[in-house]
Amino acid sequence: MSQVLITIALTLFIFNTAVCATPDQESVYRLGAEDVLSISILAGGEEQVAKDMVVGSNGFVNVPLIGKIKAVGLTMEELEKAIITPLERDYFVNPQVQLQIKEYNSLQFFISGAVKNPGKYSLNFIPTIMDLIANAGGVMPERGNLAYILRGVQDREINDSDIAETLSKTEPIKVDLLKLLDEGDMSKNVKLKSGDTVYIPMGAKLNQSATKIYIDGKIASPGVYDYQPGLTALSACIMAGGFAKFAAPNRAKIIRQTEDGPQTIKLNLDKVISGDLSDLPLKPGDRIHIPESWL
Repeated sequence: MSQVLITIALTLFIFNTAVCATPDQESVYRLGAEDVLSISILAGGEEQVAKDMVVGSNGFVNVPLIGKIKAVGLTMEELEKAIITPLERDYFVNPQVQLQIKEYNSLQFFISGAVKNPGKYSLNFIPTIMDLIANAGGVMPERGNLAYILRGVQDREINDSDIAETLSKTEPIKVDLLKLLDEGDMSKNVKLKSGDTVYIPMGAKLNQSATKIYIDGKIASPGVYDYQPGLTALSACIMAGGFAKFAAPNRAKIIRQTEDGPQTIKLNLDKVISGDLSDLPLKPGDRIHIPESWL
């Protein structure tokens, strides 16, 4: 997927999400300070109260007729029940309370690393990682292939200088940006929570194994190379200058890290060259080893 298509997709995605808060969002969202609510109280077939309310920094909201009620941490349904109980007890028979979130001012998110405009974002909707990237102006061309979602890091932006220490103390949610941004796999588009910090390392920094491949042995220019989508074992060897003298490409090995440990894949590159065998698509972090010929 080209950078232009990615930009268009990000723009459309955030527009469609940000138009309004859906009922499903409001049913699971827990209120925070500075959120703005509208309340309508109906009783006896008539609307008795219609007003906007703001959740204060102390966590309380000033409800007409009733006074202060703790709102921070409650869902809309829980707050409605908390309001109905005193209304039934002291004011009306079978009152109905309708609440709606007008502004999600408590929703704050942080993004840093390889994006054009890192920083804190206060949004009026619950975003996905793709939404937040779009708000931050998109990713930089030299970004890595992984993003980290950090929760419980004291609602702050993470800088390059302290990211390694932060990652060592937490268990971040990892997002495969190669699949999400380059391949359009929306299953990787993780929904965020208020206070989340998203960190996208540059390709040359954290997790080099997620952005590089390694070629060693009897190859003209062994070393570390940038991984590119569609890269295969043979094309990587060609990129590294081809096989050296006394190389044995028929006994090539690809060492791949998996969840169960290293996996060794044997590949006869001579047969790949002759067209008798399919080439092997590489994955980030793969190591290609070309052994020496026995002759």
